[in-house]
Amino acid sequence: MKSGQEFVDLITLAAFMRQSLELKKTVLLYAYNGTGKTRLSMAFKEIGKQVDSRDTLYFNAFTEDLFHWDNDLDGDSDRRLKLNADSRFFAGLIELEMDTRIRPLLQRYVDFDFRIDVQNWVVRFSRTVEGNIVDNIKVSRGEENLFVWCFFLAVLELALDGAEAYNWVKFVYIDDPISSLDEHNAIAVANHLAQLLKRPESSLRTVISTHHTLFFNVLFNEFGNARSYFLNHRPVTDDYVLYEQSNDTPFFYHVAALVELYEAAQEDRLFTHHFNMLRSILEKTASFHGHNNFSACIKQNDDDPDGVLHARLVNILSHGKYSLYEPRQMLDENKVYFKTILSDFLDSHRFNPTLFPPISGAESL
Repeated sequence: MKSGQEFVDLITLAAFMRQSLELKKTVLLYAYNGTGKTRLSMAFKEIGKQVDSRDTLYFNAFTEDLFHWDNDLDGDSDRRLKLNADSRFFAGLIELEMDTRIRPLLQRYVDFDFRIDVQNWVVRFSRTVEGNIVDNIKVSRGEENLFVWCFFLAVLELALDGAEAYNWVKFVYIDDPISSLDEHNAIAVANHLAQLLKRPESSLRTVISTHHTLFFNVLFNEFGNARSYFLNHRPVTDDYVLYEQSNDTPFFYHVAALVELYEAAQEDRLFTHHFNMLRSILEKTASFHGHNNFSACIKQNDDDPDGVLHARLVNILSHGKYSLYEPRQMLDENKVYFKTILSDFLDSHRFNPTLFPPISGAESL
């Protein structure tokens, strides 16, 4: 892996992102969940925020929090999505007929309808079932995410068109807009977003960050000349490394994930969520080699000729509800299993040996 550029904190990294946008209209950033993508988007926004002005329209977890449900627990009939009336994000809600702008965007992805009550700052949803309209429904989490995303796209279109309500927008920062989406919708969202942002008359500068390899892959190919990076956070030194990316293959991140796991194993800072990362790598490798199951990439030892034990361990230990934000140390016994499985995998698949010297503490069990 090429050497990367180091940053002591997210503020300096955000400043570098702004400098990169002086040379390119679009920057693509790949990073794993828990790396700090959302915090980076907020640091980017804060740099451009003055006492009475700002310059960044952003989409991230904070944007999604501008929408929250009132499920009418007493009557169980008037379920509605409430909007935060204090946010500048909704500046054009009344004058610009946002519902007519959102609807054609939303109809690309879903089969429900909505209406915005601009007097009470709420959204109500409906769906046609067997010819009858069912009002005030609670949509699924994925459907809600798509509605919020399409609301953002409608605002973005207004900013691109130079609408007065959004004439303060100079930069756009989009962080992981595809949570809860299947692969088809991930491709559709990436394609639609790229077509929107590639308008030649637009002067807006955009950063898009994601943990989703397919989404990144589509964006990379759609934009063609965007500047692309992989971001890694080093917990020991609490700094960040930015690697420039020159191609669209997700296997670059496959190798980056392996390096991260290798370093964690070498430094004995293994956490429970590292089994989830290991399983993801095994699955990608198995798929690449045409196997149906990740167990095909687990070494078969003499006392376990079918590789059943280690495959079962990976399967069980990768299904826990492990938080990336409150990581828990692995049990010592599981650390040995992890190091052994990872070491055997690296021995049987010929990655660049300079990246992966032998792992200490691995042994055959």
